Amino acid sequence: MIKGILQKKSRMLICGIDEAGRGPLAGPVVAAAVVFENGFRIEEVNDSKVLKESERERLFYRIINNCLAYRITVIDNNEIDNTDILRATMKAMHSSIMHLRLKPDKYFIDGNYFRLPINYEKDMNYETVIDGDSIIFEISCASILAKVTRDKMMLGYHIRFPEYNFHRHKGYATKEHYEMIRLNGICCIHRKSFLKNINSGLNLF
Repeated sequence: MIKGILQKKSRMLICGIDEAGRGPLAGPVVAAAVVFENGFRIEEVNDSKVLKESERERLFYRIINNCLAYRITVIDNNEIDNTDILRATMKAMHSSIMHLRLKPDKYFIDGNYFRLPINYEKDMNYETVIDGDSIIFEISCASILAKVTRDKMMLGYHIRFPEYNFHRHKGYATKEHYEMIRLNGICCIHRKSFLKNINSGLNLF
């Protein structure tokens, strides 16, 4: 199906969309949209989860220097708590799409769910792709942009809150992170809605 769509127009502009940070207990969710002409490739690009940190960072700059357009959107933990992670993720994706400086012919979104932005063109040509970050080049690029951006933010939070070791687990629900929460309470970048089952007596600061 995907190949058939792309063969109809050899110079289509393809947009890949992905997010990073839906599951962590702390920090933002980040979405990225990146546009290439159909057929353009960057060697070594793959799903961000299977690349080393140094590889992702190197590819980040190759992607933004070679793409036709890109946009990265950050939604913080407070907005995630005030709505929910699905709405926050959709908002980040919508913002990234709507603030691109050009309009792609085709959008590929990682996952199995997407809804159109309010008041956006109803004929938007999009397709959701399960495991798209390992199948579709443009989604892989978006996954790298989102992951590197979020990881750098979490490194910054580690400097501010070193007691949580955010530089290691990046806010994800690891055994170490849970232990740090039990020792120190939660801080201002934790998602309270994700921690309802943790001891209600934890210190909020």
